[in-house]
Amino acid sequence: MNDSAWRVLLWLTLSLINAGLAQGKGRSGLVWWLSSLVLGPLATLFIVIRPARDR
Repeated sequence: MNDSAWRVLLWLTLSLINAGLAQGKGRSGLVWWLSSLVLGPLATLFIVIRPARDR
């Protein structure tokens, strides 16, 4: 695999991890997955610093 393919794979993997993190905090996994596709590591930061929703 070339360098750009690895970057795409890493970006997609990070977006799936972010979706799982968001669901764990009571947020929409789909919305955060889509946001992560655009924002990448910034979305991870936003998910981590936001407090969990009351369930």
